[in-house]
Amino acid sequence: MKRIFLFVVTNLAVVLVMSFVLSLLGVDRYLAGRGLNLGALMIFSLVVGFTGSIISLLISKPMAKWSTGAHVIESPSNSTEYWLLNTVETLAKRAGIAMPEVAVYEGEPNAFATGAFKNSSLVAVSTGLLQGMTKEEVEGVLGHEIAHVANGDMVTMALIQGVLNTFVIFLSRVVAFVIDRILSRDSDSDRLGIGYIVTSIVCQIVFGIVASMIVAWFSRRREFRADAGSVQLVGNKQPMINALARLGHMESADLPQNLAAAGINSTGGSFMDLFSTHPPIEQRIAALQGVR
Repeated sequence: MKRIFLFVVTNLAVVLVMSFVLSLLGVDRYLAGRGLNLGALMIFSLVVGFTGSIISLLISKPMAKWSTGAHVIESPSNSTEYWLLNTVETLAKRAGIAMPEVAVYEGEPNAFATGAFKNSSLVAVSTGLLQGMTKEEVEGVLGHEIAHVANGDMVTMALIQGVLNTFVIFLSRVVAFVIDRILSRDSDSDRLGIGYIVTSIVCQIVFGIVASMIVAWFSRRREFRADAGSVQLVGNKQPMINALARLGHMESADLPQNLAAAGINSTGGSFMDLFSTHPPIEQRIAALQGVR
């Protein structure tokens, strides 16, 4: 709750600061006099910006199960599932969170954690990961995913996305309104022209791309934290280092788009690294080697 409160307050504070600055510059009076109410636009932007991210967070578990075909282990049917449940339970206790749901899905080596609440989360691993790694390495990966849950990363990512959505919506419409007034032949008319529609769409795309880079940058930072969290939970950095090294030599498949940031690994390259939710494996290994 503290994390949610801080992010909401931060978002509201930034919006209020923006409103104050615009007021001092006289921008709000100029726009309001020509048909744009900044206060109403800010409220609209907040509602729209956060609604999508919060809904996505709340339905993240069922969507994850549906999109990957993950099978939740209710009662272990073999020794691997029994070991998997025991290992997750042990790591969850060390992290101070409730036992997550544990699932297995068919696919290339990968794993993910998701859920709107720390004490009601889901940790899933692929059959490719279980078959291609030793138990020690799988334990390192599970520690990484449990660390994500304990750090509240799913909530944090949703809130950051909500903040950025708010600014994308707000700024794109302000810029579009100004451009439309400049292009309008009738400056006294309250009607918005085609210039507003086109500019709003273009700005929303451009600002949205920048916002995606920011979200990806934060996601890469949290991956380093989750790697370090795995070391603390497992009590040894070598399992996570070995797991990452093995992943680097495996044919790793990307998760569905809605789970891309939640996985243990994702692909990227060159310019697209700016949009990658995960740092290069070499950098993650190097960071872990420096952990005492």
